[in-house]
Amino acid sequence: MKEHIARTERLIHAPIQAVWAVLTTPDRHAVMMFGADVETDWQVGSPITWSGTWEGKPFADHGEITAVDEPTLLAVTHFSAMGGDEDRPENYHAIEWHLEPIGSQTRVTLLQDNNPTADAAAHAEANWAGSLDRLATMSAD
Repeated sequence: MKEHIARTERLIHAPIQAVWAVLTTPDRHAVMMFGADVETDWQVGSPITWSGTWEGKPFADHGEITAVDEPTLLAVTHFSAMGGDEDRPENYHAIEWHLEPIGSQTRVTLLQDNNPTADAAAHAEANWAGSLDRLATMSAD
């Protein structure tokens, strides 16, 4: 297991239910995920897929919903063939969105495990920072 954890956090100026709605509404989740189409029913054990084009290349990522505790936790596994690894369980990431109400705001902490190096974790953190920025913008709308 690759032990480097990517961690990204944002304080979003919106109530927790608004942030949760963006996170779990397919068309809004898609915007947060760099325009990827998402398909799932948001139920534990159900598949989740993200598909689209990234830097001119088509992709079809997939995983499974591993935890849902509305409105405080969404957890999924994630595999992307774009990383060059085989589609095997040891090559999946666990991704968790933790939401915490802070008055009328929401702290979102995102964790992604199984990064092979500290540099890979830092790269993931930078990508997720952009994603959380979009989550913040859409939640405040």
